[in-house]
Amino acid sequence: MTRFVPLLPPLSDTERSAYAQAVATAGDLAATAITAALSGDDDEIKSWTDEQRRLAALRIHADTVRAGHPAFGTAGHAVALLDQLGVRWTRTDLVWGLHMLAGRVLPADGSGQRLPAVAAARLDRAWLEGLGPALQEFLHDVGSSRIPEAIRQELVGLVSAAHTRTGAAQIPVHLLHAGEIFGPAATLELAGVLAGPGVAKLLLHCASLRRPVPTTKWRRAAGPLLAAAGDAAHAILTRYTTFDQYVKADTDDLLRGLTCVLDLDPSEPATELIGSIALAAGAADAEFPGFPFAPKTAAAAVEVLARRGGDVPVRVLTRLSLSVKNKALLSRTHAALDRLGSLRGWQPGEVLELAVDDHGLDGDGQRTWEIDGYTAIVEVGEVKARLRFERAGRPLKGVPAAVKESPGLAQARDLVKQVGRTLAAERARVEGLLSEDRVWPAPDWVTRYLDHPVTGLFARRLIWQASADGETWTAALPEQRDRAWTLPGAGSASRIRLWHPALAAAAEVTAWRDHVTASGLRQPFKQAFREVYRLTPAEEQTRTYSNRFAAHILRYRQANALMRARGWHATYLGSWDGGGSSEATKLFGGGAWRASFFHELAGELEAPHYEARFCATDQVRFARRDGALWEVAPLTEVPPRVLSEVMRDIDLFVGVTSIATDATWADRGEDRFHEYWSSASFGDLTASAEVRRDALARILPKLTIGARCELRERYLRVHGTRRTYKIHLGSGNILMEPNDAYLCVVPGRVPAGPVHLPFDDDAILSVILSKAMLLAADEKITDRTILRQLSLT
Repeated sequence: MTRFVPLLPPLSDTERSAYAQAVATAGDLAATAITAALSGDDDEIKSWTDEQRRLAALRIHADTVRAGHPAFGTAGHAVALLDQLGVRWTRTDLVWGLHMLAGRVLPADGSGQRLPAVAAARLDRAWLEGLGPALQEFLHDVGSSRIPEAIRQELVGLVSAAHTRTGAAQIPVHLLHAGEIFGPAATLELAGVLAGPGVAKLLLHCASLRRPVPTTKWRRAAGPLLAAAGDAAHAILTRYTTFDQYVKADTDDLLRGLTCVLDLDPSEPATELIGSIALAAGAADAEFPGFPFAPKTAAAAVEVLARRGGDVPVRVLTRLSLSVKNKALLSRTHAALDRLGSLRGWQPGEVLELAVDDHGLDGDGQRTWEIDGYTAIVEVGEVKARLRFERAGRPLKGVPAAVKESPGLAQARDLVKQVGRTLAAERARVEGLLSEDRVWPAPDWVTRYLDHPVTGLFARRLIWQASADGETWTAALPEQRDRAWTLPGAGSASRIRLWHPALAAAAEVTAWRDHVTASGLRQPFKQAFREVYRLTPAEEQTRTYSNRFAAHILRYRQANALMRARGWHATYLGSWDGGGSSEATKLFGGGAWRASFFHELAGELEAPHYEARFCATDQVRFARRDGALWEVAPLTEVPPRVLSEVMRDIDLFVGVTSIATDATWADRGEDRFHEYWSSASFGDLTASAEVRRDALARILPKLTIGARCELRERYLRVHGTRRTYKIHLGSGNILMEPNDAYLCVVPGRVPAGPVHLPFDDDAILSVILSKAMLLAADEKITDRTILRQLSLT
């Protein structure tokens, strides 16, 4: 808080002495003012003179900045109250108040900055002459502080008004301030643009917007301002699209207004820019996926896109609908997609598949171009996009040195990132179709799925069903004939749907699992080996709720992150009001069904921030959409696809984040939840563990360790040289025969083996195989922690 001090006029010895004496005699006045601020009874200080209120404020300011903490937590409030009742501030008061801040560690509540802010706000232009640079630096310091947002904005507003009266800058500094990285970067890089005529008025108008959809009056006033400011709105927003960090509320307000102003430009480039803004503002840090970088700007961009034509709005909104984890923004995005699809005459669900960007890839999933004599090829592989180079038809191992500084290389790498994002979104969308009863006419399905250069990467490795009459369905994998993809048994008049094992007989499921394993096919997600969850007698008894996955203890932070990754939305557990329980929700069946998964705090909160460490699972409930409302539905009425997909997600949360899967739990000496850990670690198998057992039955005979392994009801039994081991198929935990002694093997220390799996979304299966390979060759183990346990009898 000292950068502005060299820019201030110095205080004379006489002035310093006068303020010291004034402050020394105002102790009683300050104490009375603070008491009034605490009690809310200001009758006594209303009777004071302006000079008495001024002296009390000066003393409170001096005491606050010297102590480094607010007096009774009300110092800032007391100064504000005195100012409101009437204080005749002088220029010297402001200068003295700022000098007092030099070298001080100030309170985190902004009370140390209150007196300079209110004094500056009261002074007219003549009294502020020459203080513009100091006020600007003071503003930057306040903007970059950790003061609570509402107080910070109030202080910035007070000083900004004063700074504007100094005439030191054309752009009010509270609009692009130093409270974050974006403000100074934009100010520095766009100095010429920001100095242009009309820019300040445009920015002030944009910052005044208080809602995602502006009024007609606001838009009408914005038109002339946009024209007068030239390309300023385009320039600022273009710079923002490369900024992948959080912005504060006032910058978010400004960007929201600029986005709505840009809507006045009907051009295609403007639509492209608004789409980029929506994606940049709606993105979030991986650690906080539920908090967009600029939520107000993202909401405004979504509303603007829903009104514009072309392919960009559909493509961007689709991508947001599959990537955003913030419930409010996601709901707004879905509503915008519904409106957009209705305007274009699309059926529900069609808008998502019609908007998939092909990124200029050809039918083989490639895009090529020449860069400085080399051929750059961006192509989609089995899992992700990649960039490779050729010269004269000969593949090269890496990036040629001659193109490392070429702009074309940066463009190619950017395309790889774009394709990668589309692949991730499409994988999630196509997997979500498993809960829907979607049916496509064969020609539409071929165009949107088999022949699409991105979506086809997944569609060609999935099992589909064809029917000529809508009654009899035949399942098949797509085949390529004469470079054209088809589905055997499907004609041009056929209807196509995605195969789900919940709707198939057991023999058919077994046959498909055998085929997928024998052919070496790796499906993009579990389909042939997908877990199936059917209604149980207990659930028929409870009617409207399921306790199938109740009473499990989960590691809360991992569980919450996994829920959000799978598209579930839930309030956080914690010490605040209502933080003792939570309801995670997600839409299934194309939005026709809503599932609720209840969970609550378990155990004590974790110091020092008192965060939830564990949660206990509870009921799962279902509701059916009834217009704009939701109606609780009996479990017997939930479609089999929806029921199975919901239960699969809950099983995933339990199977991955339960403390039963923590190999080190038994070694912590903790008694909490030990009974649960013991029973869940080696208990009956869930549906996901049963599928894991089925997969192992097909994989093990092909492995070199196969002869040393045998599958039991709940375990994979591994015969080592030193001991015989039992790996639980649910938790991956290990017991040693003959006395079932527990063996702690941390997965991170287990070497992975080159094993082909028919799917890649079961981490515990990979852990079990890795542990089996380690234990089958236990004579080669060198880890001292494991060897000490093996020596125990």
